Parts: sequence; structure tokens; C-alpha cells
Amino acid sequence: MMISPALTSARTSRVPAEHAVKRILVVDDEESIRLAIGKFLRSCGYEVQTAATGMEALDTLARGRFTLMLCDVRMPGLSGVEVVPKAISLDTDLAIMMLTAVNDAPTATEALSSGAMDYLMKPVELEDLQVAVERALHKRELNIEQRRVELMIREEVALRTSELEHEKLALRQMTVGVAETLINAMEAKDIYLRGHSQRVADLAASLGEELGLDADTVEAVRMAGRLHDVGKIGIKESILNKPSSLTDEEYEHVKDHVRIGMEILAPLRHIGLALQFVQDHHEHWDGNGYPRRIAGESISVGGRILAACDAFDAITSKRAYRDPLSPEDTVALLSRHVGGLLDPKVYEALATVVSRRQTLTFIGDVHA
Repeated sequence: MMISPALTSARTSRVPAEHAVKRILVVDDEESIRLAIGKFLRSCGYEVQTAATGMEALDTLARGRFTLMLCDVRMPGLSGVEVVPKAISLDTDLAIMMLTAVNDAPTATEALSSGAMDYLMKPVELEDLQVAVERALHKRELNIEQRRVELMIREEVALRTSELEHEKLALRQMTVGVAETLINAMEAKDIYLRGHSQRVADLAASLGEELGLDADTVEAVRMAGRLHDVGKIGIKESILNKPSSLTDEEYEHVKDHVRIGMEILAPLRHIGLALQFVQDHHEHWDGNGYPRRIAGESISVGGRILAACDAFDAITSKRAYRDPLSPEDTVALLSRHVGGLLDPKVYEALATVVSRRQTLTFIGDVHA
């Protein structure tokens, strides 16, 4: 390999103060080149070490931190191109420049794609070497600063996201708490409705798990179960507590509780799927429900689950005009409504959960 005679001169360049502590590793299998480049860079104010092979260079990098590595492309053993990614894995902040002969330029270009910043053609001129080193070091500082800023941004985003999640959770708890207060006030007016929403919520969550829904959807189903009857706060007590069958007009009035409930819950957009589940809890699998008369899988899965749980709890709860049925008899009765009121898969999940007596410990209290 050839090197410019200028590198063998004893000329001393002006030493930039900012380079005083920068360490450079010169890697080349030709001793004359290592010595000449090392001597020149020291005259520029850099601290310099040398290595004759790629493996020696990696060992040196593993033992100490360097600012820049000037590495030959063609060397015995590990080539310069092979050294580049290994060197970066040891120090992501390391600036790397390649030294190459004219016929090795394509290989040097390959090194750039592996993380090298620049390459110099041999023979090397002093002025070109100094300018290239300063350019690489400046680029290194910019890269470090960019990574630092990106890290600060990521940390700030993570912190703000965490704060927003806490704020969202607090808002959700507060607003749901207000809605539950309305439900409790409504249920307190009717001994037969007390605990209905909580029982529906617990059973609905069990069905969601039985159906293999993800945790977020199960929680949305549970929340919708708690909130599904909030609209009944706007229904006349005389109709809610009527001990006999409702007239068509009275039934239409009761059906309005879904619309009233959605108006009450409308500001709670942050509870997401739960709103949709509340809206759909009186839809029927065959399309004969309300308020939208949608059918099948057009009904949200939470709506289909709540329809089954609402019916189950109503039948297993005591009313002024009838006694409750047992859970087993209720499941048998509801089998007649599969494909009508009920989604067949949801019914199967209900039957399975009831057979295991999951979430049903409250039933005995209701009958007492």
C-alpha cells in the first residue's frame, strides 16, 4: 500500500483545543502507515493508539473508549468491513472512517452501510486527513446530541403518556362513580332491583372470559353491566314497580330507558366499548330487539352478553308478581330463546358458567 510523502513530514499542525482529549484508534496491517498517521494525528492534538489487525482493534476497543477509529479496508483475518459492525456493537458512539485503495472503493462503500461515516483514498494527503477527521468527529457529536434529544423526547412522551393515563383513569373512575350513584339511587327505590346491575356485571364478565375475550373487552363488558340500566332513572316509578303486565304504551315508555341511558353516558366517551355495549343490551339475535333492531353479529359482543345476563338475572330474581326460578331451571328456560333473543354461543357460555356456579354466590341472597 502507498501513503503520501506528506504524512512522513515533521510538520506540526495547529492543535484545536476541543480535540485535546479525543482518542483515535488507527488500524492498519502496514506498520509504516500506522506510525505515519499516528504521528500526524498526535501532532494535531489527538491521543492515538494503533492496532495491526481487526481482532487487535476489537480487543483494544473492548478495553477502553475511543472517539474515532481509522480503519484499513483490506487486512488479513477480519477485514475492515467485518470490523465495523463489531466495533459499533462495542460503542455506538464510535466514529469510524475507512482507509482504502482505489480498487477497494466499492468495499469501502459497503462499510458505510454498516455504520462507517466516511472513507479516504490512499495515498492520503495531510489536509484531507485532518479535514475528514474533524468532519467525522463533528458528525459524531451531532449524532450523540440527536440521540440524547430523541431519548429526552421519548422519556418526556412516556412521562406525559403515563400522566394522561392516570388522569384518564381518575376521570373514568369519577364519572363512572357518578353514574353508579344514579343506578344505586334508582335501585334503592325498588327492593326487587337492588344489586341487579352488579350481578349482571359480574356474570357478564364471567361470560366474556368463557368466550375468550381479551382482558380489556371483558372489563368493558363488566363496566357496561354496571351501567346498562342507568336510563331507568328516567322511567316512571309506577311503571317500574307495576306488579302486573305492562300495556303496549307502558312498554314503549320502558324501552326509552336505553335512549335516556345513552344521553346520560354520552359525555363518558373515554369508556369506549362499554358505551356500545350499553346501547346494544336489548338487541335480539334475530333482530327483534331495540332500539336499532339489528341482528346477529351486527350486535356488539358485549350487547349480546348483556342481553343473556340481563334475562338470566331477571328470571332468577324475585319479583312482586312471581317467585324466582333456580339457575338451572333458568338456563333450561332460556334454551327456548336461543336464536331469538340469544346468541347461541353466548347461551352456551352462560350454561357452562352456571354449571360451574361461577359468579352466582349472590343468588341465595336474592332469594332470602
